[in-house]
Amino acid sequence: MNITPPARLWWTSFGVAFLGWCLAAARHWLLQSNAYDLGLFDQWAWLMGNGLPPISSMENVHVLADHGAWMIYWSGLLYWFHPSIHWLLASQALALSITAVPVWMLAAQAGLSRRLCWFSCLLWWLQPLVFNVNLFDFHPETWVIPGLALAIWCQRQERFGGWLVLLILMLGCRDGLVLVTCGLSLSLLIQRRWHWAIAGAGLSIAWMLLLSRCIYPVFRNGEGPKAAGRMFSHLGDNLGDILFTLISKPWLAFTHIDLGGGAFYLLLLILPTLPFWRQRSLIILSAAIPLLLVNLNAEASSYRTLIHHYSLPISVLSIAAAIDGLAIYPRRLFPWKGFTWAVACWIALAKPWFFTGPYLNKVGMIGDVSQAISKLSPQDRVLTTSYLVPQISQRKHVAFAKQSLSEQSFEDGWTVFLLNPKNPGWGSKGSIQKRLLNQAEDRNWRCQSWNSGLELCRKPDAKQQPHLRKKPVRNVHQK
Repeated sequence: MNITPPARLWWTSFGVAFLGWCLAAARHWLLQSNAYDLGLFDQWAWLMGNGLPPISSMENVHVLADHGAWMIYWSGLLYWFHPSIHWLLASQALALSITAVPVWMLAAQAGLSRRLCWFSCLLWWLQPLVFNVNLFDFHPETWVIPGLALAIWCQRQERFGGWLVLLILMLGCRDGLVLVTCGLSLSLLIQRRWHWAIAGAGLSIAWMLLLSRCIYPVFRNGEGPKAAGRMFSHLGDNLGDILFTLISKPWLAFTHIDLGGGAFYLLLLILPTLPFWRQRSLIILSAAIPLLLVNLNAEASSYRTLIHHYSLPISVLSIAAAIDGLAIYPRRLFPWKGFTWAVACWIALAKPWFFTGPYLNKVGMIGDVSQAISKLSPQDRVLTTSYLVPQISQRKHVAFAKQSLSEQSFEDGWTVFLLNPKNPGWGSKGSIQKRLLNQAEDRNWRCQSWNSGLELCRKPDAKQQPHLRKKPVRNVHQK
């Protein structure tokens, strides 16, 4: 069978991508995006697009010290052309949707009929995790998800050079993807493809050494990725130590696992593709072992959800496993029962219904936020809420009022507070924001408030806005 994906698949992928972008943009417009990670990457991309050092004002961290994601530099070119947060949202939606193309190639490579190739693509698009991750802010590893599927195709097609390049691109999107490259090497080791396994493992080790011995010492004072020690303290202080522990003392990976919660997470993760797995599927599924063990060991529950991006590579591996299972009994008819199962799983586990409830809880603030943002200047150093950071993150100085910042906010040079004690957002508290606003008033900052609870206070010696008046205006009252 010809493995070339048909033009209809490309156009369908673009259509799914457009729909995904529209939904992500709608979530952003509804004030549901957050500082972590959409605001964080938007600020980095804007700084790079303007030729400024890409150091986050929220974390005081260089982009390379975050997760060694050098691929994010490409976004700087897009922001240089036209700064817009939608570059990130649209590129993520496109990458997730277009993964169906290498999925088709995998299915055709396995000898599946044209109908089953389409079914494999539908199975990917209907992954609840794929839909949810598309909505959940932005993460650069989504860019290389098509590359992971294509890497599996390359290793089965004996295309070593292309496979190696794809692995390098994967490592350039997030240091944590070294768990996936190690996993692929493990699956190749099981197949006794020694040269491939050694090359993959060697590349993974070399990248971790480069990060730990060169990049992190230069850009992060020798520390590893910001979350490694905090999320996996029982395994090590950085990703290198964690990997070494998993290799040298693998039993420790099972001592901190919540068996009940872990089993439930695993079941939800594999449920859409599980009916299509067969014994031969176990080889590619072995590639998920390192990443799965780390997710199960993480102290933060976000690593074990169908909302966050941490499990996304496992979805690719599970699709490849389903294709391997379907290849045992190739049929020409479309598997309608399997399609119904996939749709049922999507309805049960995807989160489109958030647009009918949870995503509407800030609708009443949208107009007030627009008015408040119009009063800001590009030079303002703004301390705000987590969900407003991505609305104003294209500036040198922006952060949200978490506990560690609020205690020294007046010493850190912030010139504007844009807060809402009634709706403080993630990582903050109403009491923290109310205290900041009260202290600002005591220091004679010029303050304005809206009926939604949003308040804007400007430092007296900061650049004055002509329309920040003391007299009340319609639907607005001054403090």
